[in-house]
Amino acid sequence: MSWEKGNQKPLQKEDINKQILELEGYLEDNKAKYWLYKFLRENITFTTELLTGIELFPFQHMAVKAMMENDYFLGIWSRGMSKSFSTGIFALLDACLNQGVHIGIISKSFRQSKMIFRKIEDIASDSKAELFRQCITKVGKSNDEWSMQIGKSRITALPLGDGEKLRGFRFQRIIVDELLLMPEKIYNEVIMPFLAVVENPTERQKVKDAEDKMIAAGKMTEDERTEWPSNKMIGLSSASYKFEYLYKLYQSYENMIYNPKSNDKGRRCIMHFSYDAAPKALYDENLITQARGSMSQSQIDREFNAIFTDDSAGYFKISKMADCTIPDGESPCIEVAGDNDAEYIMAFDPSWSESESSDDFAIQVLKLDKDTKKSTLVHSYALPGTNLKKHMEYFKYVLEHFNIVMIVGDYNGGVQFLNSCNESDLFKKANMKVGTFDADFDNLKNYSGALKEARKQYNKTTNVICHLRKPTTQWIRYANELMQSAFDHKKMYFASSAMDDNYATQKNKKIPINNLKFSRHAEQEKNIGAKMIDFIEHQKDMIDLTKAECALINVSTSVGGTQSFDLPSNLKRQKGLDRTRKDSYSALLLGYWGVNMYYDMMQTPKEENIGFTPMFLN
Repeated sequence: MSWEKGNQKPLQKEDINKQILELEGYLEDNKAKYWLYKFLRENITFTTELLTGIELFPFQHMAVKAMMENDYFLGIWSRGMSKSFSTGIFALLDACLNQGVHIGIISKSFRQSKMIFRKIEDIASDSKAELFRQCITKVGKSNDEWSMQIGKSRITALPLGDGEKLRGFRFQRIIVDELLLMPEKIYNEVIMPFLAVVENPTERQKVKDAEDKMIAAGKMTEDERTEWPSNKMIGLSSASYKFEYLYKLYQSYENMIYNPKSNDKGRRCIMHFSYDAAPKALYDENLITQARGSMSQSQIDREFNAIFTDDSAGYFKISKMADCTIPDGESPCIEVAGDNDAEYIMAFDPSWSESESSDDFAIQVLKLDKDTKKSTLVHSYALPGTNLKKHMEYFKYVLEHFNIVMIVGDYNGGVQFLNSCNESDLFKKANMKVGTFDADFDNLKNYSGALKEARKQYNKTTNVICHLRKPTTQWIRYANELMQSAFDHKKMYFASSAMDDNYATQKNKKIPINNLKFSRHAEQEKNIGAKMIDFIEHQKDMIDLTKAECALINVSTSVGGTQSFDLPSNLKRQKGLDRTRKDSYSALLLGYWGVNMYYDMMQTPKEENIGFTPMFLN
């Protein structure tokens, strides 16, 4: 670990501890309180233990102290490095020691924002935290806002959403967890403007006016003016790829810290903490051992070594997929339910096991753009360890809430799944049945003939819209090459986050949210409003998961020349609930092949069955 101060103006600090030691005699009550406050603010580790009973590790002390003393704090920390805990400690100390401050906790998902809030609640609930508990005057929780009143200060956790709700708040401190996932648009247009709104503007003006008069009278100098605390932005994240926005932000911080010609007046701090900088008591060595056996080196560098990396090493480059991701604020965005005037392709890769360590049951929904012959992934589902009925309910939900013009499924398990759906009370009560059409697409030389046969059988009116694809070696190679070409030439896109009007549109859609199991996360919101927010946020997570799975796929060639597309061998050996899977990738592969087949099929003239009807003439 190294410490570099850069070219920023040194922070002028008083030696409070020395000044206290030099105090003599009896101190009046107000003066004693003044020096106690100064002491508590200077001695973070002592204050934390006094209020909460928690003994900070040295690196946590450094981090919290840096958050206190700088206007902009950027922490690039290893996974498991207590990011949420450390920011929780900062938030509660800042709220206690700077009465009247409003601290906002924001993350890409409301669930993540609430994690830091819960850390503060957990700290307060400990028997050793009696003093801090006495400071809390009120706690409130609604669908989309959690708040804690600490005297005159307030800590508020919010969902990111479209950023619109945030505009109604006036924060003096912004804590952004998982800054890597924060859309650039929201960071620049919503987060940063907060920092321009000063705390206590009326009081500051009064003091300035008084100081102006004293300077004019020669009773004080400009250097003696009151220094008011600046607003703060605390950002924490694991490292990212170098082509992502976080790295650009990191570089801008570096430039302002080191560049002697920078006119930036804010104090900035960057803290890099890799896992090996953590105390032995904090890190489970088994976690690192498992990571080395289950992750690529690029992943380990980003998530544990806090190192920014160039690109993924797999068959599908993450940079290419980033280029094919719709910018936030633009359309198409993620969709919890489809547009009535749009057409969609659904693909599914079924899993029958109810074991939580099983493969995911994966569904992908692609929105068609018939004018350009392109498509966008707008909705995604991936869930392991769930009973068949829950998968059927979600399958039915997609059929009812998106205008699905064609379905492509994996033949292995797909036949049984469709039969189960069609024979179920769930589908019978809804008067719903999905029919299949078949054609020999394995013979690429007779592709046009297969299209004619498919076109003849396909019937949207009678819902004969599903093709079950047998994953032959030849087809797997062709489908992967087709999808790689789509990323190269921007034929397929990934939907943007829902923002602005798009967010409001998705949030207001009437869907049976209580009937949907969409996440294996232990805590699913019971409140409808909160659950809808989770569902919208979850969709973006699922699309990011799909890209991550694609980026892991490696291609290998056997002695016989057969190509295989799969996870790296170390990832395939993984067991357990959190093992790496590839089912979202597999469903997307089916989906994009289906999109191309559908476009080609619709351009193929439909041949009607012509029969001979005998006639008798008198």
